Amino acid sequence: FLPLFFSSCTQRLVDFTIISSKNIELSKMGTFERANTRVEGTDSRPIIVIVPLGYPDGKEALDKAIESYPGAVALVDGVFTYKWFYIPYIYGKFKYVIEGTPLYDPALKASLNKNLDNYSVCILDKNGKVDKTIQLEKNNFYKFKSEVFKNPNKATKKLLKTIQS
Repeated sequence: FLPLFFSSCTQRLVDFTIISSKNIELSKMGTFERANTRVEGTDSRPIIVIVPLGYPDGKEALDKAIESYPGAVALVDGVFTYKWFYIPYIYGKFKYVIEGTPLYDPALKASLNKNLDNYSVCILDKNGKVDKTIQLEKNNFYKFKSEVFKNPNKATKKLLKTIQS
């Protein structure tokens, strides 16, 4: 009787050859390298009693997986899975899990390995090489990051003007 009380499920949503949530410079695709390790990203939300406290986001799981490897721009040869479990009227959880091999930009990885502060912005030239590295304070970094998602060109130009003045 007790096993019937608990329920869970794993559903394989998709196998993929390459996936990314980042802007990728396709002209540099030939310079990207495949890492020798696999990474995993998850995004989950709990269910308390019978009320779900939000819904997991697949893009968030993908972002976490890509950002867990320095210089990664995409994942290759991976799988995207949906998992959940529920103990009725007590607790449950549902989550997205994405696993794959990181595809990374060696130039970006090298610039990240130069003992830079965690709140740095790298500006790339037209060939994809690091043109400038700008150190920001924590608050300014997060402000810039949110502006980049709204309008990347405008945010970068604004940052460069601020640095030059």
